[in-house]
Amino acid sequence: MEKDEILKKCAECLTATRKATPLCPSITNSVTINFVANAQLAAGGSAAMVYLPDEGEFLAGGCGAFYINFGTLLPVYEETLPRTMAALHKNNAAWVIDPVGLGIGSMRTKLVSCAKQYKPSIIRGNASEIIGVAKLWGLLSEDESNKSSGAKGVDSTDEVLDAKNAAIALANYTGGAVAVSGKVDLVTDGKTTVLCHGGSAFLPLITGAGCSLGGVCAVYAACGGAFVGALTATLVYNAAASKAEKYSKGPGTFQPNFLDEIYNLTTTDLETATIELI
Repeated sequence: MEKDEILKKCAECLTATRKATPLCPSITNSVTINFVANAQLAAGGSAAMVYLPDEGEFLAGGCGAFYINFGTLLPVYEETLPRTMAALHKNNAAWVIDPVGLGIGSMRTKLVSCAKQYKPSIIRGNASEIIGVAKLWGLLSEDESNKSSGAKGVDSTDEVLDAKNAAIALANYTGGAVAVSGKVDLVTDGKTTVLCHGGSAFLPLITGAGCSLGGVCAVYAACGGAFVGALTATLVYNAAASKAEKYSKGPGTFQPNFLDEIYNLTTTDLETATIELI
């Protein structure tokens, strides 16, 4: 696809999502539950935050798309996440994972490993997390695996383009899409790879910017599919953040302004977004 065609599909996805208001439940980081839910609502979706195994299974059978974040794990998640992921796979539902903090603790590694067999529709993370998932799932050569210095807690030590091969390998394996967040974002379905420009220096200064993006990826994936959904979410975040930054005094005022801009974004904002195919 050419750039104009890609952007048109993203604009159409924005319109379709606002009309459909898809239910997109989340099992997400306890630090960011409120922000994830509000971002999903602002984007045009319907939010539901759960953490129990039977609730995850139940909603996997009737959702537009589902979001699973591996952030602040609770013991119950050792049962909740595999059961929910299995139900999503069984129901052929769209779902998104965010492998936050991969490498911190054995349970997190075990649960991200478990996700491999169920092939999530979208994987969203920073560069180190995306490389880490590809390495954990055995999709990278030894040389490529050794290039990454790994995450520093929940922060990336790698640049977005360093994760390009890992992202493409993951997308080809799952048949879905991968979104790598950074100063310039990368979205790929394994065949088409797009760099997205925009955003704001305030985004890294608010808790849950990346987590909420994962939730919004689910919202747009419900109507646009994996690649268009992930790209639409990324473009919406970049455009909304750029607009909000112009009249925000700092991260405290930026966050509510950012949510307002997500809500008020137009199809023209997406059709005129700055992207490049690589």
